[in-house]
Amino acid sequence: MTKPAWHWNAASINSLPPNERALLLKSLTNEDAELICNGWWFWGRPEQSPPPGDWRIWLFLAGRGAGKTRAGAEWIVDGVRRGTFRRIGLVGATHMDVRSVMVEGESGLLAVSPAAAYEPSNRRILWPNGAIAEVLSADEPDAVRGHQFDCVWADEFCKWSEPQNALDMILMALRLGRRPRMCLTTTPRNIKPLRDLMAMADVATTRCNTFANAANLAPGFLAGLELRYDGTRLGRQELDAELIEDNDAGLWRRDWIEKTRRRTAPDLTRIVVAVDPPASISGDECGIVAAGLSEDGDAYVLADASAANLSPAAWAGRVAETYEHWQADGIVAEANQGGEMVKQVLIDALPNAPVKLVHASRGKQVRATPAAALYEQGRVHHVGSFPELEDQMCNYDGTGGSPDRMDALVWALAALFPVRRPGIPGIRKL
Repeated sequence: MTKPAWHWNAASINSLPPNERALLLKSLTNEDAELICNGWWFWGRPEQSPPPGDWRIWLFLAGRGAGKTRAGAEWIVDGVRRGTFRRIGLVGATHMDVRSVMVEGESGLLAVSPAAAYEPSNRRILWPNGAIAEVLSADEPDAVRGHQFDCVWADEFCKWSEPQNALDMILMALRLGRRPRMCLTTTPRNIKPLRDLMAMADVATTRCNTFANAANLAPGFLAGLELRYDGTRLGRQELDAELIEDNDAGLWRRDWIEKTRRRTAPDLTRIVVAVDPPASISGDECGIVAAGLSEDGDAYVLADASAANLSPAAWAGRVAETYEHWQADGIVAEANQGGEMVKQVLIDALPNAPVKLVHASRGKQVRATPAAALYEQGRVHHVGSFPELEDQMCNYDGTGGSPDRMDALVWALAALFPVRRPGIPGIRKL
């Protein structure tokens, strides 16, 4: 070999002419081969490695399935191995997100660091050399107070319910060691906290699209995504990791949602669960949104329980769970797809629930206009963050696939704000 094994990576070896590549591989010693097989520096792509420079925050913007979780986990484990990371913060949208993705996920910390010991009850990870990682939730920003770290890995920043508040608390806790640093991995969304973060002088931003990680994704996954999202604004955001501005042809603006977002809802006088049934079970989403009305006449969006690939019994069961969880007063379901069958499926799942069928007689944008106007007036509040729903609302311009989540939201608001037609005075002939 003209260079030691650790000077090569998979991309550089694959770029060699076939004869040179064969000679190189043949020249590897057993030690070289073991080093290569177990080395993230070899298998990881350049954008998955920390950027050079004196940054404080590494912002890794990546598409779905692009390998951002593996990049964050390997960054933490490398720091633990070298002894530079001793007190670590792990932050996700919720505790469950941290556990299921960052810790126990397919590319999480336990997968890349077998020596790590996870203590779920104590919400921490221990390494044999004394390094400790604390599991924290972004939906409890005040819980970060009192902690202090020399590094933090934060995941899916744009999914957090209070991104700016949580980020402020984390940065105040990032105060140990000579060079405390944070890695923030996320799929981008056009929210002000992310735009402000990208403008900070001590932030280094790297990007990676979904297609760069094609070799590690399930067969057909990319083909399905391309079929559904290719050429769309949502596809550019979710696959290409682009920060997409508001769609001028859309009805909603993200600032309307951000300004009125709430952490909790007040007492509600009425709660409904709205359903936009799927046209089929082969990938179509069933839109399921719960919303309620407060005494002062404002609406609160409580949950987006939408999901794809569900049989009629499965999506009806999901509606039932949402209805019971929020102790709703009624169910509103669009009947254009399925008619009375929709009502029967819901009654089978919830025999005593009042189900009202509604029919779409006008186009989606026309039906959505009154709902968008309520947002512009500041009369609708999202309780927490609903990224997929909000993306559909702000991106839909009448083209592309059916926005099932948005449709369900529109039906929910229509039920909470029924059109009051002025009465026509009657005239009697004497």
